[in-house]
Amino acid sequence: MFSSVKAFEGQHYATLKRQCLQSGELFEDPLFPAIDHSLFYLGNRIGHVHWKRPGVIPDWKEQEWDPEKEDSYAGIFHFRFWRFGEWMDVVIDDRLPTVDNQLVYCHSNDSNEFWSALVEKAYAKVYGCYEALDGGNTADALVDFTGGVSEPMDLLEGQFAQDEVARNQLFERVLKVHNRDGLISCSIRATTVEDMEARLDCGLVKGHAYAVTDVRKVRLGHGLLAYFKSEKLHMIRMRNPWGEKEWSGPWSDSSEEWKKVSKSEREKLGVTVQDDGEFWMNFEDFCHYFTDLILCRLINTSYLSIHKTWEEEVMRGSWIHRDDPLRNRAGGCINHKATFLQNPQYVFDVRKIEDEVLICLQQKERRATPKEGKGENLAIGFDIHRVELNRKYRMHSAQQKVAGSIYINSRCVFLRKELKEGRYVIIPTTFDPGQQGEFLLRVFTDVPSDCKELTLDEPPQTCWTGICGYPQLVTQVHVLSADGLQGQDANGASDPYVIITCEGEKVRSPVHKDTRCPNFDIKGIFYRKKPKEGIHIEIYNKNVIVDTFLGQVTLFSDPNDRQEQHTVYLKDKGSRQDHNLPGTLTVRVITCTTLTNI
Repeated sequence: MFSSVKAFEGQHYATLKRQCLQSGELFEDPLFPAIDHSLFYLGNRIGHVHWKRPGVIPDWKEQEWDPEKEDSYAGIFHFRFWRFGEWMDVVIDDRLPTVDNQLVYCHSNDSNEFWSALVEKAYAKVYGCYEALDGGNTADALVDFTGGVSEPMDLLEGQFAQDEVARNQLFERVLKVHNRDGLISCSIRATTVEDMEARLDCGLVKGHAYAVTDVRKVRLGHGLLAYFKSEKLHMIRMRNPWGEKEWSGPWSDSSEEWKKVSKSEREKLGVTVQDDGEFWMNFEDFCHYFTDLILCRLINTSYLSIHKTWEEEVMRGSWIHRDDPLRNRAGGCINHKATFLQNPQYVFDVRKIEDEVLICLQQKERRATPKEGKGENLAIGFDIHRVELNRKYRMHSAQQKVAGSIYINSRCVFLRKELKEGRYVIIPTTFDPGQQGEFLLRVFTDVPSDCKELTLDEPPQTCWTGICGYPQLVTQVHVLSADGLQGQDANGASDPYVIITCEGEKVRSPVHKDTRCPNFDIKGIFYRKKPKEGIHIEIYNKNVIVDTFLGQVTLFSDPNDRQEQHTVYLKDKGSRQDHNLPGTLTVRVITCTTLTNI
């Protein structure tokens, strides 16, 4: 997890601690000093702050306080946060801000426990000051602490309170994230300033980021009979960040509903009657009251794991504005049709019949200084286009858009999408053209996707160009479908696939099972040096040993040919007849003399 860690601001924990032990002095961090400047953007609003060193230290490895080895304590700590694709090791001293002898910000109920205040200080250092953490984005924080991928969900938009099927599917997803050690947060949206921290009659508080601490299917009933009944209730446990003020509805700590559950089941769930801020709800009530849910998945990329292993591709890029259309990389969203395709483009493959793909676009934090205040995020998002199976140069005309994220001025934008086998291009953009910034693109698939940036607009000229010739035309061949193919299998159907060949380059489609009328919907793109040569399209039936030929067509495409779509009869190899084999093929062909037109 921490295989590659960088020292934040060049401060190395081991070196600094060694220097302190040699000098006999406790560490004082020069980069995050004990002054108001480390607390606020502009000025102190809470009165005189006294920075104090705690006399009891978290019991954790070499950072612990050992009464028998007092000289080994140096007042220095380090914590790791995931920042823009890298783990950063952040060093702090142990001076914590207090007012009237009480910690100002994060603190524990136990007066001898300081780990939360120390973690908070390290996190504040990363963002410039403590005030930078006020009202921060929960999804971003979960990513910073885990290196995972956050998926925000609008429970109102999904209508999970009304739709039982959708609600059950959501519960299974939440349960899976929880069981695989992901972090989950939820909240009730506050629509006005007055609404913030308003307490509902049921005990829930608006505007709070509740932590989900458990997700279970709870068995109802008592004794052996309960084990033979299939009745299980979908339950979720949450904790109020205040550590008090709980849900008072059904399944709250002292509610009558718990009598439906056996004593052993209650003990297993850890049900207690105390106002500690932690409480259970059934999932239906949860979806009725809560409006927002954040699932932070810890993406497993280890081949040694028993759980699902994801393949991760990480791309770093920039939106850079230039006047030259072919060099501009800040084209704005798809609303700006003239410049949209000038953005960075990333190609990847889906190599299964269908695969769940996770895509996360993160813009680089505009790290503010305390003088400047918080930096404003750009509104960002991305589109996904299904492209030719052999696409290796940049797109210059929009193709089949299959998915797209929302556009929002948050640090991260996430999309989870089932995609069919094929090749795709992701186009990350800012909402408006001309805006500049750095970004990180993370793509997760079940099998390797070979994700990479498309940087060239057309085939480059080389020393062999003069000898072998340079492409004169670009042709896109879109095989849409076939109809009435020969039945080859026992059930009278076939397992057809298609091969497009042009000047020695081949593009092969996936196999379509049990059909004589396949909807191929695949494309190939060819940069042609010999415009008069035909384009060959062959159809085969997939067999265990030898594949069976089903028919072919040969097309000739001219830039002046305005009939882009053709439905043609299949013929046998070497035959001069137009339709001596059963079946037709529907194809769309586009040819341009300008290589950067497709």
